[in-house]
Amino acid sequence: MFLPLKIDNEITLKLPDSYQDANDLYQLIQQSVTSLGKWLPWVYLTVTVNDELRFLNQSMDEYYQGKSLSAVIIYQGKSAGMISFNRFDTKQKIGEIGYWLGNQFIGKGIMHRSVLGMCKFGFTELALDKIIIDAAVDNFPSNQVAHTCGFKLAQIKENSIKLTDGWHDANQWVLSKDEFKL
Repeated sequence: MFLPLKIDNEITLKLPDSYQDANDLYQLIQQSVTSLGKWLPWVYLTVTVNDELRFLNQSMDEYYQGKSLSAVIIYQGKSAGMISFNRFDTKQKIGEIGYWLGNQFIGKGIMHRSVLGMCKFGFTELALDKIIIDAAVDNFPSNQVAHTCGFKLAQIKENSIKLTDGWHDANQWVLSKDEFKL
C-alpha cells in the first residue's frame, strides 16, 4: 500500500515483517514494560516472543483485509516502537491512530514526526477527512503528542479506556484534513 514511508533522515515507517521484527519489538516492550504497561494493558500479555509474533501476524492479516494499518517505527536503523491506524471507517472517512515508543527513544521527537507522517498519509493516500487520537486523561506524554501535532481536544469521554487499574476518562483529540499543516 504505502510502506516503507520515509518520514525524514532518521525515521522510516515500515510494515512489520513478523519473523524479522518480533524479537526486536518484544525486547523493546520488555525493556519498557513498566512505563508502557501503565497505558497499554496488552503489554502485560506479551510475555514471549511468540506473543509478539502472533500480534504482528494478526496485524498483517487485518492490514490485508483493509481493517487497520500497523507500522514499525525505525529510528536511525533500529526498531523504536509502533504506530498504527487502529481502525478506519472508510464510509465516514475517519481513522484512529495509536502509538508507543520504547523508553530509550522517548524525548527525541520521534513520535511527533511519526504521527505527522501518518496523518499526511491518512489524508492524502487514504482520503480520510478526520483522524482521532484517544488518550487517557492522565497520560500526559500521549496527550502532549496529540496537542503538538495540531489535534484539537474534542471531548472527554468518561470511563472509556480500561487500563490495568480500572476504567479511566479519555481525551479525544481530532484533526481534520482542512486543519492539517505539515
